[in-house]
Amino acid sequence: MTIQHIAVLFGGKSTEYGVSLQSAASVIDHLDRSKYAVIMLGITREGAWYRYNGSTDEIRNDRWHYHASCIPAFLSPSRSIAGIVELTGTEYRTVSVDAVIPVLHGRNGEDGTVQGLLELSGIPFIGCDTMSSAISMDKAIASTLVRAAGIQTAASVTVWESEDWEAAAGEAMKLGFPLYVKPSRSGSSFGITKAYDLAALLQGIREAFSHDGKVIIEQNIDGFEVGCAVLGSGEEPFIAEIDEIELAGEFFDYDEKYSLRTSQIRLPARLEAGIAEQVRAAAQIIYKTLGCSGLARVDMFVTNDGRIVFNEVNTMPGFTASSRYPNMMRHSGVSYPQLMDRLIEQAIAGKERAR
Repeated sequence: MTIQHIAVLFGGKSTEYGVSLQSAASVIDHLDRSKYAVIMLGITREGAWYRYNGSTDEIRNDRWHYHASCIPAFLSPSRSIAGIVELTGTEYRTVSVDAVIPVLHGRNGEDGTVQGLLELSGIPFIGCDTMSSAISMDKAIASTLVRAAGIQTAASVTVWESEDWEAAAGEAMKLGFPLYVKPSRSGSSFGITKAYDLAALLQGIREAFSHDGKVIIEQNIDGFEVGCAVLGSGEEPFIAEIDEIELAGEFFDYDEKYSLRTSQIRLPARLEAGIAEQVRAAAQIIYKTLGCSGLARVDMFVTNDGRIVFNEVNTMPGFTASSRYPNMMRHSGVSYPQLMDRLIEQAIAGKERAR
């Protein structure tokens, strides 16, 4: 068997840097070393790139960049190299790569930034392309496209930092409290608040603008959130078992997502068969409308009266062994190592077809 050289990108200049470390460590641990030679390529919070050769424990505890094995290295945009450039001693050398797994969450990683670099390089990579990543990352744009495709979305108001915040708040108040205030291009619930009055709404707008220059204010949806793990491309991507977030608090914020102190993930979701089929059908429409490929987690609400309402798409969802996406796949008969095999195979096959 030919060993494939797989580069795993982790870290990144993002508020979700720490989430990436946990996801990437799990990805690395579950790659079959009889099939893959793993190249670990980390990006610090400051944006410095290094090749790393230590343990995944050092990645998890954010000590990796202090490790003696670290050498400066970066992905080359040149198709003649199709790999990474690294500094060894006083000389640069190139290392060929068969595929890249960009385990990067949020800004500067999941938003099309790195995907654009990878498309320039010509190296096959796992996940959505540049345009799909950028569109899916922007909640306001994604909602507009999904709504045009016939899927319900929460009523909302979008405001830019340079605009009149109070005027935007006044418009949003017409939707009725409570309201969710979200950075339009952020993940892991960073900067999201739930407002019950004007003062909290304005404070929420201020908080959201500390994460992004574009903010979306959404109407509250009475119901519960479900997720669909989608794998593949084409007309019939594979959709795993649906999960459900059972909330005890106000909403599924960053703390709850990674601690589950008061919340619970139900797998499978407690849905009637007909509603479950509607959720899967909506997930497929959303996935195709936003141009997703490889993988994504499509999140929706099921309202108290049985309607399906779009929430958001995560083009690189959490990938720890206990994260929702791999758990949904595992529940549907696809183990973590099998999932990584399929993602890599699809990425390389897609690149071959595109030539």
